[in-house]
Amino acid sequence: MITEEEARARLEAHVPRGTFEKLERYAALLAEQATAQNLIASSTLSSLWTRHILDSSQLLDLAPAEGLWTDMGSGAGLPGIVVAIISDRPVCLIEPRTKRAAFLADVAADLALGGRVEVVRSRVETAPMRAAAVISARAVAPLVDLFAMGARHATRETIWVLPKGRTAIGEVALAETSWHAQLRLVPSVTDSDASIVVASNVSPRSKRS
Repeated sequence: MITEEEARARLEAHVPRGTFEKLERYAALLAEQATAQNLIASSTLSSLWTRHILDSSQLLDLAPAEGLWTDMGSGAGLPGIVVAIISDRPVCLIEPRTKRAAFLADVAADLALGGRVEVVRSRVETAPMRAAAVISARAVAPLVDLFAMGARHATRETIWVLPKGRTAIGEVALAETSWHAQLRLVPSVTDSDASIVVASNVSPRSKRS
């Protein structure tokens, strides 16, 4: 298991100083509001850099470098805010809960990300449709439900990067009964028991398939 010091050091070594300072600021804002809004489990506050920030940043290595990144059920901004801080791409954060959407908008403004980050307070299923190059979702729903929620925002070229824990293999097997997709599991760098589902060419199976 990577320690907090190792997680911070890994990020600091791979991003510009100004970017790392924004990650530090985001970590502080997240810790400050975590309890008030139940943004993240209180048990993970002591491993915030490992469990949340580095864990989110690894998704960038599995996605194309350009195009709209849509984060479904963004919650505390994981991974969407981390993606926006580290990359220079447009990011859409879809979050139905009013207080959390307000938190995301405040963070984007505080970190001067407003020009590239759009916060949409809506359920994913009813959010305005914009074709995404990348779709992410972290601790939102089972894989089969994520495909159903996000399909209207995806094209055949969209890359889905979906962190999963020990249930990843079972979720993939279930999703394949109702969805066509090119799927692979990538081991997480922060948790030996976790995997990231990377999917492309996702489409629903017909009833005859």
